[in-house]
Amino acid sequence: MRSKELSIEPQDRIVSRHRSGEGYQKMSAALKVPKNTVATIILKWKTLGTTKTLPRDGCTAKLSNQGRRSLVWEVTKNPMVTRTELQQSFVEMGEPSRRTFISAALHQSRLYGRVNRWKPLLSKRHMTACLEFATRHLKDSQTMRNKILWSDEAKIELFGLNAKRHIWRKPGTIPTVKHGGGSSIMFWGCFSAAGTRRLVRIEGKVNRAKYREILDENLLHSAQDLRLGRRFTFQQERVLRIV
Repeated sequence: MRSKELSIEPQDRIVSRHRSGEGYQKMSAALKVPKNTVATIILKWKTLGTTKTLPRDGCTAKLSNQGRRSLVWEVTKNPMVTRTELQQSFVEMGEPSRRTFISAALHQSRLYGRVNRWKPLLSKRHMTACLEFATRHLKDSQTMRNKILWSDEAKIELFGLNAKRHIWRKPGTIPTVKHGGGSSIMFWGCFSAAGTRRLVRIEGKVNRAKYREILDENLLHSAQDLRLGRRFTFQQERVLRIV
């Protein structure tokens, strides 16, 4: 444990006795101060010309400027990246890879680890569009609503054990986190007022051809199972199509 630093007064007495020619051992015994402490104080006085405690320059930067820029860019690109993954990247770059260095550098850039929200927040544009859609169809008859077949796709992330996920973000901000950090599966499904129908697992990316294939194989069959009749309204993401 580091010993407590002497106050200015006893340090000045040590310097005064040294200037009068008194030896280190005699000063140590008279002032009841370790001999090494006496030598350190006198060396400080000879070097700096004072016994006062001067302000320190602070800790030396642990990361280079390029390393700091790379760190901020990495967590901005992928807010869900972990400190372990950042350590591995910094080892490859030849930068210091201690977790404390990485955290300190991120905190200096006002980036902090926070628990990610389970559900994405709706933007004002989304809320406005949903409200306009609901208002436009507010007076639709129940008969018309019963003839609507709704569908959508959903991607489900598999993080394992429903563990909490942390993200790097600045105070007051919520970055957009797109499906990352684990494996995932995508489904297409549909339902009407009569109930749910087919739920299809989608393999690969959904493009125009893939989407048409899903509809060709499942849309009409689902409508028949739900007894929607020969004419019904197919609705995908607020776009109405009369089938």
